[in-house]
Amino acid sequence: MPDDTPTDSRPALPFRILIVFVAAVLLWLFVYHGTPLGYGYDRLTHAARAVLTTILVVPMVVLARRLLARRPWAGLGLPSLRTGWRHLLLGVACWAVPAALGFALCLGFGWVEIGLGASVGEVLQTAALLVVLVFLYEALPEEFVFRGYLQRNLVTRVQPWQAVVAQAALFTLFGFLVGAARSIDRILVFFVFALVLGVFRVATGDIWAGIGFHLGFQTVAQLFSGEGAVFETTGLGTLELVALGGLPFFLGWQAIERLKKGSLDWRTLQPDPCGRAAGAA
Repeated sequence: MPDDTPTDSRPALPFRILIVFVAAVLLWLFVYHGTPLGYGYDRLTHAARAVLTTILVVPMVVLARRLLARRPWAGLGLPSLRTGWRHLLLGVACWAVPAALGFALCLGFGWVEIGLGASVGEVLQTAALLVVLVFLYEALPEEFVFRGYLQRNLVTRVQPWQAVVAQAALFTLFGFLVGAARSIDRILVFFVFALVLGVFRVATGDIWAGIGFHLGFQTVAQLFSGEGAVFETTGLGTLELVALGGLPFFLGWQAIERLKKGSLDWRTLQPDPCGRAAGAA
C-alpha cells in the first residue's frame, strides 16, 4: 500500500512526525530536568542519563514505527551490527581522518596548544568510557529518531535532498528546545552536522555510518571541552572550528559522496511499503 493513500488508516505524515519529534524533546528534557539526578556534572550522573536516554528513546521509536507508521523494523535503518559494523567504522573514519588533519594544522601552525589535565591512564579510561556514554546518550538515540524514523518518513513524501534539509531543521529545533543550541554558532553547528548525517543516511541506506560519525565527533569534543574535559587547551575555539567541526564536516561529506556515488539518488521518493522488504533504503 503506498503511503497516505485514501485507504491508509495511519495518522497523516505530519502528525506522525510531530508526535515523534515532541516525544523526543520531552524525553530528553525529562532525563535532564525531570529525574533526581541533579544538575551538576560527574561521570556517574552522565552514565545514568546516557543509559536512561537509550532505555526511553529507543522503545519510543520502535513503538512509533509499529503503531504510527505501521511499517517493518527494517525501515529504521538499523540492521544488525554483524552487517552494520563496516558502515559504523566508515562513519568513524570519515570524521577521524579529516579531524587528524585539522589537529595537525592547528598544532603545526601554533594556533592551538594542548596539555594534559589528567594522567595518561586517566585520559585513556575517560576516552573509553566516553565512547560508551556518547553512544548511549547521543549517537544511537539521536540517529534513531532523526535519521532513522523522521528522515525515513519524510523521504516517502519529498525528495531525499528535501528530507535531509527538513530533518536537519528539526534536529536544530530539537537542540534549541532542549537547551543544547541556544547561540547562533551552536545553531549553525547543529544544522550543518545534521545535514552531514542526513547525507550519510541517503548514501549508505542505514544509520550506522551516521552513528559512527556522531560517535567520533562527540567523543573527542567532550574530551576537549565541557565539564568533563581531560585536556587543557589554549585556542579551543579554533580547534573546534577547524579540527572538530569544519574540516570533518566538509571533508566527511565529500568522502561519503565519492565513496557511495553510485548509491546517491537525491530526487527519487522512497515508498515505505508494508511488506518485509520495506525500508531497504
